Amino acid sequence: MADAEQEQAKGTAGFLLEMGMLKRARRSGWWIAGVKDPETIAEHSFRVALIGSVLAMMEGVDPARTALLGLWHDTQETRVGDIPHIGRRYLEAAGNEKVTADQVSAAHPAVQAGARGIVEEYENGDSPEVICARDADKLECLLQAVEYREQGCSNVQPWIDSSVARLKTASARSLADAALTMTSIEWQQTYLR
Repeated sequence: MADAEQEQAKGTAGFLLEMGMLKRARRSGWWIAGVKDPETIAEHSFRVALIGSVLAMMEGVDPARTALLGLWHDTQETRVGDIPHIGRRYLEAAGNEKVTADQVSAAHPAVQAGARGIVEEYENGDSPEVICARDADKLECLLQAVEYREQGCSNVQPWIDSSVARLKTASARSLADAALTMTSIEWQQTYLR
C-alpha cells in the first residue's frame, strides 16, 4: 500500500474510532430534566435513523436517504458535545459542517466528500428527506421523553411540547399523537391477544 493510501486508511479508521465515542457520550439535556442515566448519542441516532426511514416510507420519499441523514445528524458531538439548548445561548460553536470537515480531513477523499455532503444537506437542505430526518430527530426526543416520564421523571413535558411544536410532516404528527396515548410497552398487546 502506498504511503498516501495508508494515511487515508488511518485517517478513515481514526474517524470510525472517533465515532465510537458516541456510544459512550450521554445526551446531556436530559440531566436538566433529572434523568440520572440518559441515553447515549449513538442510541439516539440509531432510533432517529430508524424513525426517519419509517417517516419517509409513510411520506413516500427515500427511506434510505432519510435514514442516512438521521444517522449522521449528531456525529459532530464527538468534538463539541451535546450542548443543551439553554447552553447554546452562551456559546458560539462552529457549525456542524465545519466540525464534520475537520473530523474527516484525513480520511479517504470519497469519505471526505460524502460526509461533508450528508451533513451539508441535513443542515441546509429542504428536501422531503431532510424534513423527515429532522422530524425523526424531534419524534425520537418525544418518544424518549415518554419513556423517561414512565420511569418517574416528571420534568420532561417541555421536551414533549417543543418536539410536537416543531414537527412538520403529517406522518410525524400522527405518530406523535399516537405515542402520547400509549405506554412504552403497549406495542406488545397487538401480539399477545
